[in-house]
Amino acid sequence: MKNLKRVVLAAALLVVAPASAETLKLAHFVAPTHTLTEAIVTPLTEGIAPSGLVIETYPAGKLGAGPADQYVRVVQGVADIVWGLPGYTSSQFPLAMLTELPGAQPDGMTGADFLWNGYDAGLLEREFPRTEPLALWTAEPAVLILRDHEVREPQDLRGLKIRVSSSITGEIVQALGAIPVQMAATDVYNAMQTGLVDGVITGSSAISDFRFDEVLSHVTLGIPLGNQSFYVVANAARVGSLPDSEREALRAASGRELSRHAEAAWNAKGESAIAALRERDQGIVTELTPDEMSAFEAILLPLTQEKVAELGAEEAFATMRGGQ
Repeated sequence: MKNLKRVVLAAALLVVAPASAETLKLAHFVAPTHTLTEAIVTPLTEGIAPSGLVIETYPAGKLGAGPADQYVRVVQGVADIVWGLPGYTSSQFPLAMLTELPGAQPDGMTGADFLWNGYDAGLLEREFPRTEPLALWTAEPAVLILRDHEVREPQDLRGLKIRVSSSITGEIVQALGAIPVQMAATDVYNAMQTGLVDGVITGSSAISDFRFDEVLSHVTLGIPLGNQSFYVVANAARVGSLPDSEREALRAASGRELSRHAEAAWNAKGESAIAALRERDQGIVTELTPDEMSAFEAILLPLTQEKVAELGAEEAFATMRGGQ
């Protein structure tokens, strides 16, 4: 009789026990303390948990070093999900990188909405082959971080070596008379420390995320330098292979809302980083006056229209801007 009860109990457990949960490998190239964790990794992992789907995170290049190779890793199946920057492979993402043009985003519009407007309209699909975007968003407005110079006028930049992360930012730097140097964010600290570069254009959140506060002397706010774009994408075939309930859970936990959450986290980190610099020394942060900003705008804002026209992207640009 006892054996019969064991058999019945075991049969009951087989009926109610969930099928073995799928596990997705998420790879990125920064430390677990980076803003990415609170912005994307944690909410995405928690959002899918009720379905049984699991995400295992591999930070700091554990599935392969080199930020520029992130997209290749997910397409080849080395990782199921990756975080990356369109700017590292600029030629693949002409529309996703429109956010980096000076003044591209209308006042009050998030970069997440700018990018998802384009994706939902079918404009960005060809830029993300064999993947499914889970999040598309931008960093806070880019700032100019300097090793040992103070910049208030365009001529202050002439001849300086400025690290950039994309071809568009490189064109901005050249328009200002400086010399663009492209490298991964993870290499900038040493480059600033040794004087290989004089400065970097990036979001202010990078000041704390990459410890640039240890190697800078000035930060200039107010130059229209655009907003760096980001993506989190999953291997499309891997998503398609998931059980229906897990695939639906992944899609429900991602998309425009997750992207807005990520952008808010980036903005908060950037504001905190600037506040910390001001607390340390008010002289570190240079905030341009309206007249000083106008001198930069006169050079950079025409660049946006020229680039959009060069790409033949007038209609796409208007759609991403919400018809503006």
